[in-house]
Amino acid sequence: MYLGLDLGTSGVKALLIDGDQRVIGSANGALDVSRPHPGWSEQYPVDWIRATQQAIAGLKASHGRELSAVKGIGLSGHMHGATLIGSDGEVLRPCILWNDTRSHVEAAALDADPRFRALTGNIVFPGFTAPKLAWVAKHEPEIFAKIAKVLLPKDYLRFWLSGEYLSDMSDSAGTAWLDTGKRAWSSALLEATGLSESQMPGLVEGTEQAGLLKAELAAEWGMGAGVVIAGGAGDNAASACGMGTVAAGQAFVSLGTSGVLFAANGSYLPKPESAVHAFCHALPNTWHQMGVILSATDALNWHSHVTGKSAGDLTSELGDTLKAPSSVTFLPYLSGERTPHNDAKIRGTFLGLGHESDRAVLTQAVLEGVSFAIRDNLEALKSAGTSISRVTAIGGGSRSRYWLASIATALDMPVDIPADGDFGAAFGAARLGLIAATGADPISVCTAPATSETIEPVAGLSADYETAYQRYRSVYPAIKALNPS
Repeated sequence: MYLGLDLGTSGVKALLIDGDQRVIGSANGALDVSRPHPGWSEQYPVDWIRATQQAIAGLKASHGRELSAVKGIGLSGHMHGATLIGSDGEVLRPCILWNDTRSHVEAAALDADPRFRALTGNIVFPGFTAPKLAWVAKHEPEIFAKIAKVLLPKDYLRFWLSGEYLSDMSDSAGTAWLDTGKRAWSSALLEATGLSESQMPGLVEGTEQAGLLKAELAAEWGMGAGVVIAGGAGDNAASACGMGTVAAGQAFVSLGTSGVLFAANGSYLPKPESAVHAFCHALPNTWHQMGVILSATDALNWHSHVTGKSAGDLTSELGDTLKAPSSVTFLPYLSGERTPHNDAKIRGTFLGLGHESDRAVLTQAVLEGVSFAIRDNLEALKSAGTSISRVTAIGGGSRSRYWLASIATALDMPVDIPADGDFGAAFGAARLGLIAATGADPISVCTAPATSETIEPVAGLSADYETAYQRYRSVYPAIKALNPS
């Protein structure tokens, strides 16, 4: 058996597979996000441990015998988080998360240093790890002085699981300290933020062994000795391993808290000015590009909170047949936006409201706004030299056929829905655990799932959608000047 642990923003998922990659069972542990100030987003690492223990307890209760046969564990987690560790292994402050935008001033200053884009292949976004450390150095110098290690969220779980300070290439590429082409830490970029390589975890490929499960945890969970922990991956690269998106031309769209358009690449193809991420993949000698929007299902969840209706109820009000866009335009910039604008200060808007703009119209506008934000990502990927002809949809938002039809029509390409099964980050992490424990060939393991259904673009609405998309594009520059600084 092989275990995947995915540390998500809203919870930890533990998923168990057998040697034939059949899903045996899964369980979850819940997490919350602390937002003590506008633009801030934090979690306490002790809560990650609690949620992991909760998820493992759930698996043990339902599949204790199978859990005892685990030989490998793979890790996945939300990227970019700054988990600061002192000399005795203690956590120095809450982890600053991926969607925290407090360090936008520091990010702009680092991005003005040409070495960062040249070596990382990326803009220094406020959500990345390096500017967060620059913020801590400026605003919490007493904490900065105590830092012995900087760990990404899933790698703090690894430290707890194994006692090892290690990270993989895909997750580390999101720090703004990695020389992405060379797959190695850059001492020059670390020095630019007052740090050294000694404060970084060691680097491994996602498919390599990166620690062994501590004996006391193995005993507590009913596992044997010598359980291998894989290098693992950042959440999007892990999802790609789960989806079999590991070769050039393969792509998926993820509708989770954030939205991602992910394309695998056989070579390193940076174009930072497009605000497209160019990162290492979890597999050796492989890279990927992705565009990221900060609020996908998060936008619908916000709308749900405001209206007092569940997300499912809101989308069901629209029916199953895609409608032409209304006069209402929604920009989903509730936490700023990454691709293509790299704008931490911008905030969302509804435009074109009228007396006839009822709840269903606003719901439709929210879904279309996210679809058009993903279209922005597609245009950015095209400008960076990537060609995509179809995508596979994953994430909680992909349960809405209406939303998928909207995305297919906005992108003007088919959207495939994988056959029933769990092919997300936890499954990808479990696959990496299998590879690390057995030495299996990564390409033969990371295959694509069967497609159960394909959502085609609605040809009769393509012109309406294109008109609405061009209107959507025109709103950002108009509201940027009006947005509070």
